[in-house]
Amino acid sequence: MACARVGNPVPGAPAHHREQGFANVNPSHPPAGGWFRTRFFVARIWSTTFNPRKVSLPVAVNDGARLRDNQAAATVTWVGHSTLLVQLDGVNVLTDPHWSPRASPVSFGGPGRVTPPGLRFDDLPAIHVVVISHDHYDHLDVETVKRLAATHRPRFLVPLGLKAWFAGLGIDDVEELDWWQAASLRGLTFTCVPAQHFSGRTLWDRNRRLWSGWTIAGSRRLYFAGDTAYYGVFKDIGARLGPFDLAAIPIGAYLPPEIMRLSHTTPEEALQAFEDVAAKAFVPIHWGTFDLADEPLAEPPKRLVAEAQRRGLGADRVWIFKHGETRRW
Repeated sequence: MACARVGNPVPGAPAHHREQGFANVNPSHPPAGGWFRTRFFVARIWSTTFNPRKVSLPVAVNDGARLRDNQAAATVTWVGHSTLLVQLDGVNVLTDPHWSPRASPVSFGGPGRVTPPGLRFDDLPAIHVVVISHDHYDHLDVETVKRLAATHRPRFLVPLGLKAWFAGLGIDDVEELDWWQAASLRGLTFTCVPAQHFSGRTLWDRNRRLWSGWTIAGSRRLYFAGDTAYYGVFKDIGARLGPFDLAAIPIGAYLPPEIMRLSHTTPEEALQAFEDVAAKAFVPIHWGTFDLADEPLAEPPKRLVAEAQRRGLGADRVWIFKHGETRRW
């Protein structure tokens, strides 16, 4: 579509750069036809707005007291979807923070929460750094980042193109990076890494801003995949920046495959990515929080466990978190 065009490659620039935005460089599956996509998205909007599905998932009790008192232990807490609270070397980091009731541009429709945040916003420890993977509504929430900026004043690390978006909200403590660029903050190194996805918050800004994953390195190393399809770059990330102590990789939003395989990993593909990046432990994200695709809401971890067993990976390496659960890593 014309609204998705970002121009030609830029001479002398990295391969993912385009004249008016960015593009995936990995040969991928052919996109589904326009009619198929239209029917899917119309059905999704209708069902999530007027006939939302429900699911009952276990939630851990977490009042944040131990997290606020923690000065040194490496911990990770799954708040929900792609929001993790990472504590490492005395630094508190949030990934793709989202505390709002919907992942949508409007308050009255679109994907709503099926599971509440596992940690109340007011129970957070002091947040020093926030990393954003891309601008989709389930990963970049206006009200949450405004509230974080007002109450915690963190440094926001974002992919190329998003600094101007934050400036429009009056948030200026923002550093934007390209793939493979790094920033050092409070003794930790944050590296923006490639992902196979896309961006856009309207019909007119598709792929104008970059998408990415992130790595965090200090006394331990963490890989946060953001949102991505499976492709060969995971081995490169592992070789360059690993091995990792922990990898957080998405396992939800994979049906129908004609649409989702271009930009999301199945549970099975997520485990392959986990092995590719050479990580010790795996935290599945991007499931059980927002109703984004056609698979049953509680199915992703079941498929993940079955595949982990097939690969000989036990619960000591594949961690299925409850919303709000905290573990040391």
